[in-house]
Amino acid sequence: MLSLGALIGSGWLFGSWEATKVAGPAAIISWVIGAVVIGAIAYNYVELGTMFPQSGGMSKYAQITHGSLLGFVAAWANWVSLIALIPIESIAAVQYMSSWPWSWATWTHSFFSNGQLSLTGYVAVGFFILVFTLLNYWSVDLLTRFTSFISIFKIGIPALVIVMFTLSAFHPGNYGHSIHEFMPYGTAPIFAATTVAGIIFSFNAFQTVINMGSEIKKPERNIGLGIAISLGIATVIYLLLQSTYITSIDPSVIAKYGWHGINFQSPFADLAMMLGLYWLSVLLYMDAFVSPFGTGVSFAATASRTLAAMVSNNHMPKFLGKLDNHYGTPRMAMVVNAVLSMLLVVIFPSWTALASVISTSTLIAYLTGPVSVMSLRKMGPDLKRPFKGKLMPFMAPVAFVLASLATYWAMFPTTLEVIVVIALGLPFYFFYEKRLGFPNTKNAFRSSRWMLVYLVFISVISFLGSKEFNGLNWFRYPWDFVVVIIGSLLFYVWGVRTSFKGRYFNEALTLNDTVVTDDSEN
Repeated sequence: MLSLGALIGSGWLFGSWEATKVAGPAAIISWVIGAVVIGAIAYNYVELGTMFPQSGGMSKYAQITHGSLLGFVAAWANWVSLIALIPIESIAAVQYMSSWPWSWATWTHSFFSNGQLSLTGYVAVGFFILVFTLLNYWSVDLLTRFTSFISIFKIGIPALVIVMFTLSAFHPGNYGHSIHEFMPYGTAPIFAATTVAGIIFSFNAFQTVINMGSEIKKPERNIGLGIAISLGIATVIYLLLQSTYITSIDPSVIAKYGWHGINFQSPFADLAMMLGLYWLSVLLYMDAFVSPFGTGVSFAATASRTLAAMVSNNHMPKFLGKLDNHYGTPRMAMVVNAVLSMLLVVIFPSWTALASVISTSTLIAYLTGPVSVMSLRKMGPDLKRPFKGKLMPFMAPVAFVLASLATYWAMFPTTLEVIVVIALGLPFYFFYEKRLGFPNTKNAFRSSRWMLVYLVFISVISFLGSKEFNGLNWFRYPWDFVVVIIGSLLFYVWGVRTSFKGRYFNEALTLNDTVVTDDSEN
């Protein structure tokens, strides 16, 4: 329920609308592709998460296999995506609130002005971020009870939308009567929508379970089960919502404006009003408050644990990793994340801008998972593996390639901008490496070189790639995909070959000894 509560957030409120603007009815395929990409990546992390169940685990696996530098890059990229999730959910809630139709709520209309956050809108977003933080300030038990309740509500409203919209307006002809009508903008936007329309972002929350591994009962069983069930349910809900959105719009509206010309401020609520479902629009306005609220609370928890985990990696100030003696929560990390989240709202004051940043930075962090899981097969064949995927030798390189393609789909210059943000963390790394006396830094650099070169590679390919993805068209579509695939496989092999057994690997052995396993393969 914690994972599902995080998965069904603002993605369902905006994703279907944004995806059809980019790809038309073919956006339904974009959701399938997004689910496959994240599913393949999650398969790798279930093995890692059950091997090393610990708070903020996503920030540590690369460090175990490749040393401090790669561990820092992965942790920093993941942390950037997580703190951006807190303001994006706040913006989603405020944007829907700004169109509340009730007479007593006219004061919310000032939150947005000409499609942009107003001063009062910024204040409202800041208030939500503060509430998300405070709900996490007091114990995991309170967080779990809150998100479990919210999750039930978050599933019920989308289900009601699917049923009522279908009964009120069902136009299957909106899918088109030819390939051209189904894919009015071609095939390339189908892939682009997975990243730029927030589809990858919508599925990203599976890592909530991984990052709270040490606080989950029976992690050897419940980590994999929680991820599989929540991703499966979320995929079905998102596909049905996308199809419902496509078939509910009046064909005359599409004929007049085209899919890219349909503009909503509160997509599903506005559509409910057009269909005469006023009572449902009220529920949607309420859910637009509740769904992002539940997701924001979940990710305030995840982001704080990720930052605290970076402290244990010895590359952040120690006060950020201090746990409260009574509640066991990293309170200072929560406060710092809240402040940075408010700054991000000023820099990226829209849902779509933050969605692209989150998707790209997350994917870069995810690239280390497939490399680490196969490196551990080589480095520690006898380690306890409650989940040992039989398909892992195949799934690991596939997940790496899919993550690379999805990063490329974010389009230039987003890929470069995110990589620059990730590079901003390197001064922290080298500052603390110097304070530590550069312990094993040479090995860490040698073992991380593949990632540093990879970031240059994907930036260059994004710049020189096809015009469909904002490149210079040196590599025409779809041959640009071939270049990314071949290059990614080479970097994957390089990454697996350069792992080494350092002190972080030895420390991980102690944690792995505590794992419960029945030694069965999955």
